[in-house]
Amino acid sequence: MTTPRWLVAVALVVVAACGGPSRQARTAQPPHHTQSTMSGMASWYGEAQMTASGERFDKHALTAAHRTLPLGTMVRVTNQKNGKSVIVRINDRGPYGHGRIIDLSEAAARQLDMIDAGVAPVTLEVIH
Repeated sequence: MTTPRWLVAVALVVVAACGGPSRQARTAQPPHHTQSTMSGMASWYGEAQMTASGERFDKHALTAAHRTLPLGTMVRVTNQKNGKSVIVRINDRGPYGHGRIIDLSEAAARQLDMIDAGVAPVTLEVIH
């Protein structure tokens, strides 16, 4: 059985239309979560809960919640007010507070000396 010519033509048009992104599209800016640094306000949380990664939240672990960074990403968080920094692993989603870019575990917030303030201006640097 031979394939009708019109079906072959339609298949070629479909394949050509799905040829992939243009060269211009490939050079576009990367999505937000692949940026290596970002700045904004950090907060902290300490309530026991299940995290988006499926592990139980541990306020003593150096972990954090971020809206878009992949779970498991390691991030250096630096408190812009005092220069202190800590490396945390993203294991949850959030923060849900307006204007915040990261929610830190209590242990990470202690290392940044921001427990009493509750929030602090920070710079995030994606390590890997």
